[in-house]
Amino acid sequence: MASKFGLAGGIPERRVRQIWEAIDSRQFKNALKLSSVLLSKYPNSPYALALKALILERMGKSDEALSICLNAKELLYKNESLLMDDLTLSTLQIVFQRLDHLDLATGCYEYASGKFPNNLELMMGLFNCYVREYSFVKQQQVFCGNGGEKLLLLAEGLLKKHVASHSLHEPEALIVYISILEQQAKYGDALEILSGKLGSLLMIEVDKLRIQGRLLAKSGDYAAGANIYQKILELCPDDWECFLHYLGCLLEDDSSWSNRVNGELVHLPNFVDCTVSHLTDEVLNCRLSNASAFVQKFQVDASNCFIRGPHLAILEIQRRRHLYGKKNYDEIMEALIQYFFKFGHLACFTSDVELFLQVLCPDQKMEFLEKLMKSTTHPLTTIPTKVLGLSITVFKIQQLIGNIDKLPVVEHEAFAAQMVEMYWKNLPLSKDLDPQESMHGEELLSMTCNVLVQLYWRTRHLGYIMDAIMVLEFGLAIRQYVWQYKILLVHLYSHLGALSLAYEWYKSLDVKNILMETVSHHILPHMLQSPLWVDLSNLLKDYLRFMDDHFRESADLTFLAYRHRNYSKVIEFVQFKERLQRSNQYLVARVEASILQLKQKTDNIEEEEGILESLNCGIHFVELSNEIRSKNLTFNEDFQSRPWWTPFPEKNYLLGPFEGISYCPKENMTEEREENVRRVIERKSLLPRMIYLTIQSASVSLKENAEVNGSVSEPKISSELKFLLERYAKLLGSSLTDAIEVVMGVSTGLKSSEAFGSDMVDWLNFAVFLNAWNLNSHELSQPGGDQCVHIWHNVDALLYKYISEKTRSMESLICTPRGHLPTLVQLVTEPLAWHGLVLQSCVRSSLPSGKKKKKGGPSEHSTSLLCNTIRDSIDSSRDIVEEVAKWITDQIKRPEDEVVEIILSYLRKTGQGEGPGQVFQLLESFTSSVVDEVELGSRIPQAVKLWSPVDVARKIVTGSSTVLSEFLRICELKIKSLRALKQQMAQV
Repeated sequence: MASKFGLAGGIPERRVRQIWEAIDSRQFKNALKLSSVLLSKYPNSPYALALKALILERMGKSDEALSICLNAKELLYKNESLLMDDLTLSTLQIVFQRLDHLDLATGCYEYASGKFPNNLELMMGLFNCYVREYSFVKQQQVFCGNGGEKLLLLAEGLLKKHVASHSLHEPEALIVYISILEQQAKYGDALEILSGKLGSLLMIEVDKLRIQGRLLAKSGDYAAGANIYQKILELCPDDWECFLHYLGCLLEDDSSWSNRVNGELVHLPNFVDCTVSHLTDEVLNCRLSNASAFVQKFQVDASNCFIRGPHLAILEIQRRRHLYGKKNYDEIMEALIQYFFKFGHLACFTSDVELFLQVLCPDQKMEFLEKLMKSTTHPLTTIPTKVLGLSITVFKIQQLIGNIDKLPVVEHEAFAAQMVEMYWKNLPLSKDLDPQESMHGEELLSMTCNVLVQLYWRTRHLGYIMDAIMVLEFGLAIRQYVWQYKILLVHLYSHLGALSLAYEWYKSLDVKNILMETVSHHILPHMLQSPLWVDLSNLLKDYLRFMDDHFRESADLTFLAYRHRNYSKVIEFVQFKERLQRSNQYLVARVEASILQLKQKTDNIEEEEGILESLNCGIHFVELSNEIRSKNLTFNEDFQSRPWWTPFPEKNYLLGPFEGISYCPKENMTEEREENVRRVIERKSLLPRMIYLTIQSASVSLKENAEVNGSVSEPKISSELKFLLERYAKLLGSSLTDAIEVVMGVSTGLKSSEAFGSDMVDWLNFAVFLNAWNLNSHELSQPGGDQCVHIWHNVDALLYKYISEKTRSMESLICTPRGHLPTLVQLVTEPLAWHGLVLQSCVRSSLPSGKKKKKGGPSEHSTSLLCNTIRDSIDSSRDIVEEVAKWITDQIKRPEDEVVEIILSYLRKTGQGEGPGQVFQLLESFTSSVVDEVELGSRIPQAVKLWSPVDVARKIVTGSSTVLSEFLRICELKIKSLRALKQQMAQV
């Protein structure tokens, strides 16, 4: 935009054109060179300074960019004539926004608008700043503000005034007006406006009717609402949501409109909420019969179409009859069968009828399944794709009703083999499809995988997991674009301990943008417990970069919606941003990214202190821990894409025990998950500050001076660390006193290790921090002994006990998949690592400083006793890490061919009628007989040849070795650090 002089920020446009071209082409070094030349000619130009700041920000030099922007701001304030230059202000606004200083940009525009109140460009720029700051009151926009009823009344008044003077000319403006009235329950006023002159702004009749029907239903005029929804169904007979509203009006049930929490629609999967009707039986039956007759008319009219709504409507009417006390099982069964005959070949059939199957008892479900199986024996159609679809549906129903787990293992295996055989026989149907198109029967392999996983769960025989992997790898050899196979492999390889391989499959999903929020839950929890720190760091950085960029740039989308007068999108964008800000995964990632940085530097206390300093010594995370209790967390993960055997990141049925299910139970666990996640975030958020205070506490325990680095005094260190220990203990479900008793009891064998439960790592963290606090505070006393030394020995004993136990409990990763490895990694990289920082801090403080100290006395005796304890602790820590390193080395040294042969031996057991490998051997027989390119085309036979069981087994070995090698590297660094500490203590 040109300035008032017709120039670019007061500078001839030709002089800045090259700079912008260089910026747009990301040639920032060249742009910076050109910018420096421009500044030499215009040294006092705010615009030239703003351009240079923009370039520096893009180059990652944030501090320099901010300093230059502040100089430009001062020049603008000194020279009021330049404030007319919106180009300069907008350039500054871009830089300030990217540097998270929107308030400075807003200040510039507020000052400029105050000086030149009639300048429309400046006023628009100021409004845009308010949009980007989400300052709703200043925008006079209310939907997402906290003003409540007063703001709604203000908005209504402003709109009435605007309508009186200028009317409304946009559909979006009318929708906002109606929404404001609706939020105040002024349904009559909203209906009056909708039926008046302004209602003509809604050009699409169905949209207008939907609003009208909703307002009538909310106002309690159910009869009129039902008539409106009838009209909509006559225009759109497949509108399922409209039918539910229609039924709700008939039955005077407002469930479908009141199912909102915090202004957001709650979508429960495969569940239609309703309440038991207050109507008499006679009225109820009459209205349901009318509804049935109404939708049956559409069944006749749409007899040759693929409209499912009217047929599902009959099922829903029968379900409602059942809910209201009618024993109409035969009618429900008949409606289900008729629906199968009509739509059983569709992939959506099972999800369509799942809700209605819940009405039937187990015997009736089996009866329904038997009828379906008979119907597929002599199908009504001869179209191969439809016959295949019907057979797949029967398999799905069989899994859904949960009868597979009751079959003998042999029949269970036959069920899996049957699906694989069906997939193979129907490959010719897909020979002419493009490789990126979904193949007919593709989901059969996913279903086979789930059956094999269930067999593993029942028998704990690892061969079934290998079988499942071979099936999925076979499917990906034929078509590499099946994301369902890849997600299953991510979880299976993670379970085997081949996490690097799982991560590679995850990366092949090409997860970008919002998918990072909805899909990364498949890999992130596994990575957080792994030694693959480089990959984890990249994963967290990519995710946090996307989220932070979105928060920074989402205001631009809001502004764009304003600019195009799409006001409903303004609300949508703001609600979306707020939902992401409350994401449980976002909060976890923020905390875990900082903890990862601390883990990576625990072997060098100076570097660790540098990380802590960059994290403001953990103070910010303590504040986050304080705030999290009041936060309403959101769960944005796409759980529909997760396999049933790992329904949530915190839950994995593969780890047992077997509960006899063959599908993911449809239970709403949001509240339980939110509380668990909240507790984890609270606990993790305390760690950086506790680590900082632990280092300081250990340091002052061996120093004569009362100040540490001139910052925190000794009493403050002790009191704050005690306060955080109390909070940490509370988050573990104990008081501080009880927690200390648990730690002491388990370490001495007086209490069972089960006292730690599933939070063993967190309990050992507590023990390490407790020891550091007691070094300084001496609050814990024990008659006849030195409690500091006593507690230190207990911590050493706990670390040795649990790390040694986990190490010795694992044989080969191939023989005991996953097992205790994630816990072992956490024990070494968290409590043992924090304890190592205590050792380093103590050793650093105990080294000779050149000052002569008085000899003798109880103080020197106590110090000498503590120094001996430190030496013993260093030896103990080194010994246990060396034991872990030896186990890892033994695992890695095993000949690759030997491990590959072990994997394949699970699948090639001959002469047995049951056991794993049945499906694998079936695949081998298929691949060895591929010769007919006429039947299968040229692509499929070539793709089948790419499947190599030996290569798959070798990949598993390599994936496991990569994880172990990274863990070994971590252990070796710790061993090196502990040996160096041992040498330093020799000087004391």
